[in-house]
Amino acid sequence: MHNIKDIRKDLQFFEESLKKRFFDIDINEIKKLDEENRELIQKKETLEQEKKEISKSKDQNLFKRSKEISSEIDKYSEKQSEIKNKLETILSSIPNIPHADVPLGKDENENVEVSKSGKIPEFDFKPISHYELGEKLGMLDFDLATKTTGARFVFVKDKLALMERAITNFMLDTHIHKNSYQEISPPLMASANTMYGTGQLPKFENDQFELKMEEGSDRKFLIPTAEVILTNIVKNQIINKSNLPMRLVAATPCFRKEAGSYGKDTKGMIRQHQFYKVEMVSIVENQNCLEELERMTNCATDILDQLELPYRKVILCTGDMGFSAEKTYDIEVWLPSENKYREISSCSSCSTFQANRMKSRYKNDKKETLYVGTLNGSGLAVGRTMIAIMENYQQKDGSIVIPKVLRPYMNNMDKISSN
Repeated sequence: MHNIKDIRKDLQFFEESLKKRFFDIDINEIKKLDEENRELIQKKETLEQEKKEISKSKDQNLFKRSKEISSEIDKYSEKQSEIKNKLETILSSIPNIPHADVPLGKDENENVEVSKSGKIPEFDFKPISHYELGEKLGMLDFDLATKTTGARFVFVKDKLALMERAITNFMLDTHIHKNSYQEISPPLMASANTMYGTGQLPKFENDQFELKMEEGSDRKFLIPTAEVILTNIVKNQIINKSNLPMRLVAATPCFRKEAGSYGKDTKGMIRQHQFYKVEMVSIVENQNCLEELERMTNCATDILDQLELPYRKVILCTGDMGFSAEKTYDIEVWLPSENKYREISSCSSCSTFQANRMKSRYKNDKKETLYVGTLNGSGLAVGRTMIAIMENYQQKDGSIVIPKVLRPYMNNMDKISSN
């Protein structure tokens, strides 16, 4: 969320920055509400001071005036609370402003490729999709999941279930032992306030799975990504500067309604309501955000390098970035069956945007209290990594060669086949 004090300093810059995201705001409405809010606060403070002076004087003749002041203060308080809520509702629905490095563009078609890595495999047969491979092996069952649960779910069985677990453990081991992330096993539910902190609420409520709780209980949601719960670890805190940077990693199931994606990727595991992901989160001094973004993105691409999967790195344009991001790199892995790259990781710097919402701060060397910078990135999406391995390592007979780095996690098997 944006700090109204920062907006007030340069209204024109704020408005023009959001235009780059193709997001329209009524800057005059924000200015008007801000001025009304401050005016009401000032009136309340003036009356409170007058009441304080009356109280000190102990003049009985002013007793009636004291009661009048209390009534006026209540009236101004009610009005100020109403104005403040209106202002905060508007501010909470405004996305982060893009960093100057981000290319201008309206949608994914205007994202900019930064680099390509790895060799795209050549086949002497027509490569088939991961879901065809999985069904022929008898190790992916979408029909059974539809019967037990519904569309966009899958049963992963036997050696593919082992591979899914192996991918997760390999990623965690790499991020913990090589990249110095601290492993966290977090709750899979988040409160409404926690979802607000990272920007999922209120704007994206329709994409969340809300749990039915006892009447009167706080609202709870299944996490759409571990980013939500990991980032909020520092909610409402002033962090000791010596503890920064904080680098956290978790492997969790994630739950999304995929609202607005109906008709897209209906076959296979590309877009499901439940999926596994290894998520990295960094909490840093704000001036270190962009440097940390490069580091985090390299941690994600290193996984693909070790798996020997071809991929490309893309910087998202202003119109395609997520709500909380100031700058984002997408990593897209090659899928032979589609003859194109598909997203497997998204790494974003959010600057102080989430910290403002969470009230997460630290004291710098000058003892000034500042908001931290937050970053998040997939390291990687487990299901999509398995899809990429299946398709890029598939053989003519329908078997799948296991990447060398995964073999120690899979009882030193070198191939998955139906035999």
